[in-house]
Amino acid sequence: MSQESIQTDILARLDTHGSIDDTAILPYASDLILGVLNSLLSKEILTYTAIKGEKWVLTSEGQEVASGGSPEVALFNLIPSDAGLAVADAQEQMGEKAKVAMSNAMSKKWLKKQGDQLLRAVDSVTDQVQADLIKIKETGAFGDARVLQDYKRRKLCSAEKITSYSVQKGERFTTNVQKEATEITAEMLRTGEWKGQTFKKYNFNAAGVQVRGGHLHPLMKVREEFRQIFFELGFEEMPTNQFVESSFWNFDALFQPQQHPARDMHDTFFLKDPAVAGEMPKDYVERVKHVHSKGGYGSIGYGYDWKYSEAEKLILRTHTTAVSSYMLYKLAQEARANKEFRPVKYFSIDRVFRNETVDATHLAEFHQIEGVIADRGATLGDLIGILYNFFRKLGIEKLRFKPAYNPYTEPSLEIFSWHTGFKKWVEIGNSGMFRPEMLRPLGLPEDVSVIAWGLSLERPTMIKYSIDNIRELLGHKVDLEMVMTNPICRLDKKMGREI
Repeated sequence: MSQESIQTDILARLDTHGSIDDTAILPYASDLILGVLNSLLSKEILTYTAIKGEKWVLTSEGQEVASGGSPEVALFNLIPSDAGLAVADAQEQMGEKAKVAMSNAMSKKWLKKQGDQLLRAVDSVTDQVQADLIKIKETGAFGDARVLQDYKRRKLCSAEKITSYSVQKGERFTTNVQKEATEITAEMLRTGEWKGQTFKKYNFNAAGVQVRGGHLHPLMKVREEFRQIFFELGFEEMPTNQFVESSFWNFDALFQPQQHPARDMHDTFFLKDPAVAGEMPKDYVERVKHVHSKGGYGSIGYGYDWKYSEAEKLILRTHTTAVSSYMLYKLAQEARANKEFRPVKYFSIDRVFRNETVDATHLAEFHQIEGVIADRGATLGDLIGILYNFFRKLGIEKLRFKPAYNPYTEPSLEIFSWHTGFKKWVEIGNSGMFRPEMLRPLGLPEDVSVIAWGLSLERPTMIKYSIDNIRELLGHKVDLEMVMTNPICRLDKKMGREI
């Protein structure tokens, strides 16, 4: 049915009767009627008001009962009038409907049970359920509300909200609707046609088309909050756009031995092609080799045969500390060239990769937040002080520290905070002072110390946004609706699981 024919019918009824009390009497879809009414309303040909109502409709199961009869009647008809029917046979013939059919038939006292046999208790039955559902299907209503609720409980019917309209004539009512122009054209101006033309009114209250722009992922919202905190504290962001790194910068430069379990393929992703890195700074490589093999700077080293072939293997970086080691090497080169050391505060927030089993709390890739401070005479007290200052910016006041082990930091501290939501201390990061075995081969002055700390980006994000499964935060299972509707992140305000 076209909109033009619906429009003609509505105008004819208005012309004859003066109004239409309820458009529910019209044989057209509600959305088509509304489209015609809005079009005529904009021309002031008519006005209308909405009438909210309710209509009962049959479910797919209800449609089946209306056409084929109720299960209880079907079961009654299966039982011979002069004999019984075994319960097992009834279940085999009726399948999933047998249980409901027996329950309803027994409650209506149509059947009785002797042992495992079902027997008729009456000579005949009337399928009132089928008759009622046919009436509901035809009229959309039923007089007995109790019966309706019973059928709704049995999932035979359900209520639907419907809207119809009461229509009256408008100030400019006519049955001869002329097409209105939407804009003045050059042709109208040239010929003067615009003087006799009727123009469509602008609807300044109409909602425009919603602009669909991009949305920041919750991880990116939290990441930006961390970046701003580092900037407020005077830190400089390190370049971390190189996901592929050599084992040398990722492990060896950090005084991590070549036989360390973390360097096994079960924990690290190795590249096949290209498999090895290009040229590395020879003098620095030799110093790193010496401190691993024979020690130095007050250390006995690891005492093993350090191999260049292991150091040149290309991997997906397992931590952003690989970037920190390279930046500290550049800092040492700068100090040597300028003959003056420049204290620095670096940070990075980027993706790292581990060959881990994926589950609700672990992924093969995640984001690491890292802060590094290099200065003369930096101490463990300075590290703890900067950690209190840093985490205070996140709204975290209560901190505890626990001694830990890292190959490239000594002393090392695990960082715990009191979680008011969980009512317990939870680990939030790791920290420490870079070892002389790592710093001195870089060429940094002997009185320069480097303090550093790191934490994951995913854990605070999951807490902030009440996400239990990390796979719902990052990866192919992410719900795009979640990305579009989640609020901005305020690290200094309680939200999500913190409340």
